[in-house]
Amino acid sequence: MKVLVTGATGFLGGHLVEGLVRQGHEVVAMARQGSDTRFLERLGIEIRRADLDDIASLQSAVKGTDAVVHLAAYYTFSGKKEMYQRVNVQGTRNLLTAMVKADVPRIVYCSSTEAMGPTPDGIADESAECHPYYEYGRSKLKAENLVREASAEGIEHVILRPSGIYGPRNVDDVSYWFIITFAKSIASSFIIGDGKKVLQFVNISDVVQGFALALERFEMAKGKTYIITDSRAYSYEEIYGIMAIIFGKEPPRLHIPVALAKMMVAPVQLVNWMRRKPNFIWRVSSMDTFKVDRNYSIERARRELGYEPLHTLPEGLAETVTWYRKNGQL
Repeated sequence: MKVLVTGATGFLGGHLVEGLVRQGHEVVAMARQGSDTRFLERLGIEIRRADLDDIASLQSAVKGTDAVVHLAAYYTFSGKKEMYQRVNVQGTRNLLTAMVKADVPRIVYCSSTEAMGPTPDGIADESAECHPYYEYGRSKLKAENLVREASAEGIEHVILRPSGIYGPRNVDDVSYWFIITFAKSIASSFIIGDGKKVLQFVNISDVVQGFALALERFEMAKGKTYIITDSRAYSYEEIYGIMAIIFGKEPPRLHIPVALAKMMVAPVQLVNWMRRKPNFIWRVSSMDTFKVDRNYSIERARRELGYEPLHTLPEGLAETVTWYRKNGQL
């Protein structure tokens, strides 16, 4: 299958392109002008320059392909609302328009469990009501709806919702900051809140598996949405315990109330802002995440796609930390 991957220069994009090439797909990578494509060039694949703002360039990018995997996004939890609208929503609309013009009939859209938001009622599946917590998640939910509506114009879709992705080569992302902050700061000495709330990460290789299966089983899966994540959620206490073992530290025993944590984090957030070095963990608003659960079900993906996570969180985090150490991140 000839597949165009948008966002191919990113963390997920690079791993996915690599995986699809190994599986024998003819991969075309879409990249913006000026972006670093050296990794893609080493894979020997075709690179087409295009921008989500430019329908004409998108039409040229998608032309002659069998399917599009749309990963490109404005991915941050502290960005400008107009940028989420411009890139994640309008950019997706532009891509779909280009696909219609170029007669490309299939899209696998990368959404996020952030389109669903926290899960106050226990484990949530694809039928759960969505209550996105961040503007990023709201923009992904809007884009999902655009993808579904495009079926009226002949574009068939599969929507995947990965949870927080971690793994080798991931930097400047939530899981990266979580690991680095634990390793390098006093944050490894305490737990914010009661430590019982849960969240769910997913290893990069398992996300690649999910996208590959969606392409492979597109005819069966079309029109549906799938959650792609680990086999279970972990409590903050469990995650800190896993990382304590990896880094040879004592697991934290001290619990700090969220309100107090906000007061402690505020000056750090200000300093980071002044240094132009944002860190998701050291933000006042991020402290509220320790009060909610993010717990998602992969039963539909297991049953219909044959998806099965290959990494446990302890194994995956250990592998990721090893990569960070080898590449100067720790």
